[in-house]
Amino acid sequence: MASYRLERVAELLKEVLSEIIQDLKDPRIGFISILEVKVSPDLRHARVSISLFGEDSDKKAALEVLNNAKGFIKKEVTQRGVSLRRMPDFVFIYDDSIEYSAHITELINKAKADDERLVKKID
Repeated sequence: MASYRLERVAELLKEVLSEIIQDLKDPRIGFISILEVKVSPDLRHARVSISLFGEDSDKKAALEVLNNAKGFIKKEVTQRGVSLRRMPDFVFIYDDSIEYSAHITELINKAKADDERLVKKID
């Protein structure tokens, strides 16, 4: 029962955080997608996995901006109607799983193309 509540809280936070991040006016923040929010059982901490597009330096700058704006983001979450007894402290982390999966797909496609060229040479 408690895990269901944690899932609901995490999904609500994900939606609200997405809206807040889109509304931030900082030019160092590019296109950010929130992939997942994990909330601790006591609701004191929330780990926000984000995906960023751009150069590595841009990603570091965007993560720094988000982690420095935790207080503002926390206040905005409460102002946007999320009512919890204890608002979690947010930790933003970069998740490179999308880039990694794209790289693996590229390698698989390259291996298929190489295999097809070998088959054509044999025929």
